[in-house]
Amino acid sequence: MAARAAAKRVEKAQEPDAAEADEARATGTGKGKSTDKGKSTDEEKSTGKAKGTGKAKGTGKGKSTDKEKGAAEKEPVGTSTAAKRSPARSGTLGAVLAVLVVVGLVATVLLGLQYLDGEKARQARTGALATAKKAAPVILSYDHRHLDKDFAAASGHLTGSFRDKYRKTTSTVVMPTAKKYRGVVKATVAKPPSGKAPAASVVSASPDRAVVLLFMNQVSKSTQVSGPRVDLNRVRMTLVRVSDSWKVSAVDAL
Repeated sequence: MAARAAAKRVEKAQEPDAAEADEARATGTGKGKSTDKGKSTDEEKSTGKAKGTGKAKGTGKGKSTDKEKGAAEKEPVGTSTAAKRSPARSGTLGAVLAVLVVVGLVATVLLGLQYLDGEKARQARTGALATAKKAAPVILSYDHRHLDKDFAAASGHLTGSFRDKYRKTTSTVVMPTAKKYRGVVKATVAKPPSGKAPAASVVSASPDRAVVLLFMNQVSKSTQVSGPRVDLNRVRMTLVRVSDSWKVSAVDAL
């Protein structure tokens, strides 16, 4: 009896422990479940945040992409505008260059013409002066013994109306007087005592016309004078270019 009573006491004493153990199990299970729920909740939150963030980023990228597309679409417009302006600028530049080229060509032509005129004038001075020195003694000389020959030689140096006037004067005035008084006139271009070039110089000259001043010595003989007479005359001779030679168009005594 005493043993049974002791066994019952032990069982009663163990019952609260078992109850506590059951409660502890129940509590642990609840806590575990709540922990799992917490974990799931945290995971969902983190997942939600991640998804939200992803969406936000995705949205941001979408916006930036639209902006970039807009910028990309605008750039061709600017490029096309620049392309439209570029031909205009190129056309203006081309026009300016064309004008400069034309001006340069005109200037070159003018300078070339001036050079050619200057060169022709220089040649005219040389050619006209040489012709004047050669023609003056022939034109201003004659001998009653061969008047026709002398006058014909002189006419070969003349041109235009002056030649006609010379022929008329020599045939109507000079020839009868020279034959009557046996006149002889010998003309030469004066030379300085130093023996330098004859006293003749070009007053003016152009490619087709020149004026030459000459100092002439004329020695005259006739039955009207007892001896030779020397006259020093200044003569202005005008010459013009005829084909490739120079001819005398006027002679004036000064």
